[in-house]
Amino acid sequence: MLKGIPSILTPDLLKILMEMGHSDEIVIADGNYPRLGHPSRVVRLDGHGVPEILDAILQFMPLDTYVDHPVALMAVTPGDPYLPEIWDTYREIGKKHEKDGLREESIPRFDFYARAAASYAVITTSEAALYANIILKKGVVK
Repeated sequence: MLKGIPSILTPDLLKILMEMGHSDEIVIADGNYPRLGHPSRVVRLDGHGVPEILDAILQFMPLDTYVDHPVALMAVTPGDPYLPEIWDTYREIGKKHEKDGLREESIPRFDFYARAAASYAVITTSEAALYANIILKKGVVK
């Protein structure tokens, strides 16, 4: 145990966050996320939701300030009337940790899967909200 580190950040996840370099990406995936979008590094955080993990990570990992959109969300499938309320929760968390907020973009599902598969790692969760997947691009630690 260490002081000041949220217990949700497991030793494996802390190691991955430390290994990541500027512009590397990490995915926080909801409970419905398919194996299709997984890179070789996977951290399981069963029993946890995406917002609490996002909040813990953004305490330590800055988002990339050299790109317009350091955060990607999975776009709602065309024709699906669902409105992802969880995105507002993400934005509130982003405002807490980043002076310019998340600066997110939404990308189509299969583009999201391809980008996620090329990411540094994926964190799997038990998040039940739909369209709750999020990709974070690491910034420079100053």
